[in-house]
Amino acid sequence: MATDPSSAGTAPAAPPPGAASGRMAASTRSTLLGAMFLMATSAIGPGFITQTTTFTVQLGAAFAFAIAVSIVIDIALQLNVWRVIGVSGRRAQELGNLVAPGLGWVMAAFLLVGGLVFNIGNVAGAGLGTDAMLGLDPRIGGAVSAVVAIGIFLSRRAGVAVDRIVVVLGLLMIVLTTYIAVTSGPPVGQALRNVVLPEDVSFLAITTLVGGTIGGYIVYAGAHRLLDSGITGTEHVRDITRGSVTGIVITGVMRVVLFLAILGVVAGGADLGTENQAATAFQSAAGEVGLRVFGVVLWAAAITSVIGASYTSVSFITSRTATSDRTRTLLVVGFIAVTTLAFLLIGAAPTTLLVFAGAFNGLLLPIGIAVLLWVATRRTDLLNGYRYPRWLLAVGWAAWLLTLYLAARSVQPVIALFG
Repeated sequence: MATDPSSAGTAPAAPPPGAASGRMAASTRSTLLGAMFLMATSAIGPGFITQTTTFTVQLGAAFAFAIAVSIVIDIALQLNVWRVIGVSGRRAQELGNLVAPGLGWVMAAFLLVGGLVFNIGNVAGAGLGTDAMLGLDPRIGGAVSAVVAIGIFLSRRAGVAVDRIVVVLGLLMIVLTTYIAVTSGPPVGQALRNVVLPEDVSFLAITTLVGGTIGGYIVYAGAHRLLDSGITGTEHVRDITRGSVTGIVITGVMRVVLFLAILGVVAGGADLGTENQAATAFQSAAGEVGLRVFGVVLWAAAITSVIGASYTSVSFITSRTATSDRTRTLLVVGFIAVTTLAFLLIGAAPTTLLVFAGAFNGLLLPIGIAVLLWVATRRTDLLNGYRYPRWLLAVGWAAWLLTLYLAARSVQPVIALFG
């Protein structure tokens, strides 16, 4: 029975024009932010901290040039990866199978092997972080951290939880590391000069940074998160572009402040020794507080990498449309549980396994990038009528040549194992 609005009090006011689109825009911004930070924090893992510290000790202020060049290369590759995946609305392995039957499953196998091994290292890093932060036994800390990660994925709104957690922890890492950088008093002017006029150019450092920032699963983490959030198609090209660049910039900011934090300590004449140089640097800069800060940063880097590795690895072996959310969640939980059990049994990923996983990641990068660039170049039918910018293709193929060198470098340690 219809009711006269006048007899039922004041009728609810109609939403103002544009309110729905405003909410949608806010939702899109939130999802983009989560995807950017998922990519960035996946890159900022225990290995990221170790690499940055090692090269800062070796190269000093000249490392600034390698950081700047690697960021430019990372942006060139990430722009293409996000745009092809975002515009096509298909995951990387799905595009691989459309380019050549079975190629996508080869990509998935490489990524899964690498992801499993490196996630053992991520759980180990979380354990070391709790040790430095709270004095907790690394095995207990690693196991507790894994339970926290599992709890995030089992929460009712797991997607939103993942987005918020990686944003909060990503910002926390940057803020705390900036505090150490300010405390250590780095020679900023000298570092800036080396960006333009480097005292030493290390191609090894550049290629290592590129591989560490977008190697393996990392390059796909943010783009696959966008797909799962429904941000796809030509109408979202601007959002996709902004997200891909900003994700690398966030990683670059963390790299820069960590570099400056370590540089200040090294320039001051401190000897970081050979064991856990990053922890020693933080402690030298701010005493006991510095060590606790290092623990928080390492834990945040490790737990977000656990989240990123698990989410992205599972996205490579499931279908966005045919796999239920419950199945995906159970697979992610299983992935974390298996890698945590391996950590508890063996303490850390054995060097040999890490070498093999590094080789898989190194081989996946040029294969995956080539597939996506091939789609952009020759399979425009998969891009829903989108005209791909030629300049972006040229930049992408030029950067792809570097991934071939990275692949060759990743295989060399494997050959050395049996030499």
